[in-house]
Amino acid sequence: MEKTEKKIAELVSADGGRAYYVGGFVRDKILGIENKDVDIEVYGIMPDRLLEILKKVGEPLSFGSSFGIYSLKGTHIDIAMPRKEHATGRGHRDFEVCVDPFSDTKSAARRRDFTMNALMEDVLTGEIVDHFGGRQDIQDRVIRDVDDESFAEDPLRVLRGAQFASRFGFTVAPETVELCKGIDLSALSRERVEEELKKALLKGKKPSVFFEVLREMDQLDIWFPELKSCIEVQQDPKFHPEGNVWNHSMEVLDRAAAYRERVSDPYSFMLLAMTHDFGKISTTEIIDGRIHAYGHETEGLPIAEKFLRRITGETAVIDYVLNMLPLHMKPNMVAYSKSAVKVTNRMFDEAASPSDLIYFSMCDKPVLSGDDPFEGDSGFLFERLKVYEETMAKPYVKGQDLIDAGLEPGPYFSEVLEYAHKLRLAGIDKENALKQTLSYARKMQ
Repeated sequence: MEKTEKKIAELVSADGGRAYYVGGFVRDKILGIENKDVDIEVYGIMPDRLLEILKKVGEPLSFGSSFGIYSLKGTHIDIAMPRKEHATGRGHRDFEVCVDPFSDTKSAARRRDFTMNALMEDVLTGEIVDHFGGRQDIQDRVIRDVDDESFAEDPLRVLRGAQFASRFGFTVAPETVELCKGIDLSALSRERVEEELKKALLKGKKPSVFFEVLREMDQLDIWFPELKSCIEVQQDPKFHPEGNVWNHSMEVLDRAAAYRERVSDPYSFMLLAMTHDFGKISTTEIIDGRIHAYGHETEGLPIAEKFLRRITGETAVIDYVLNMLPLHMKPNMVAYSKSAVKVTNRMFDEAASPSDLIYFSMCDKPVLSGDDPFEGDSGFLFERLKVYEETMAKPYVKGQDLIDAGLEPGPYFSEVLEYAHKLRLAGIDKENALKQTLSYARKMQ
């Protein structure tokens, strides 16, 4: 791909123009992070001529030809021309854009969000163009806006700043934090908010930083009010020395990041970590001098659902979280009690992902006296998961078995099958389970 980039730059140069790597590609190169998505900005030639050049190199694909934006088929290279933008509304897409092929690099870089993303590198010479101190800010691990006026025109940049902080372990400059406090996020689309949230949850070294930064910016109210409510909810210090539900949720979120590569659905798993204690908002009370939140694992369902439907349209994600929420306390409880096999079998059978449920229990386990949350009862739980999987692999009573035994399908049939399933989870072999199920069906009739 590098040869393709050089070829584009050489042809542009032959026409009197210059090609620069821009944005996150340059930033990540300085940080030593691999980035396969290459962004190139071309100066000094007209749009029609750029298209002709790209045809000589490959098959150009236009996803914004009026804005001078192209890609090359079969590559991760995006090619654009410098452009001017003017806000026409409050939304992320509310901009009037026009191509400005002969813009100077400083004017073009000024429209970018943060100094670390305003860096440019000449494709042919490797010369770094740094108009706004981006290299120093990267060295100092600081996220700083380039231009207050243009920055405030795009409210999505508030969330971008927070997710960059969580991904790179940077801090947001105080003046940028203050600027973000006055920006209205209400016009943003759900899709763009979720895009930044996903990056923080799935790429962040410490996903909690995303929310801590938004809290510092006073920007939780519009999209994350449930999390903000957790700040005021206290917990029993015996089991939660970390303090309120916000602190606990942030700790669980960061622990959950350690399991992203192991679970079946990383995004849903991280949302579960975010929302698992929302029920404490409505159930927390003091009884006999102790703080309790009885039933929070089920009372939190409508609160979590309201949040999820605000933030995502992915039905599978919502279903996963709402399935796992009522179960999130059970693994640690059954492990502590060393419950019977039929109890753990039922628990795993209810879960959208039994193994994910165990990993989550490891994240949510109370940390007392310096205990390691990643140790403890997971061995017992994984042993029981193996028992469950072996149980489910054995022959079991099916609907056809009941019909073959002379049972007529009817309104009660689903209840009979449910009874047979309970026998299966209890480890009853198929032959005996069939006898017991038929006996149960006759009593119903």
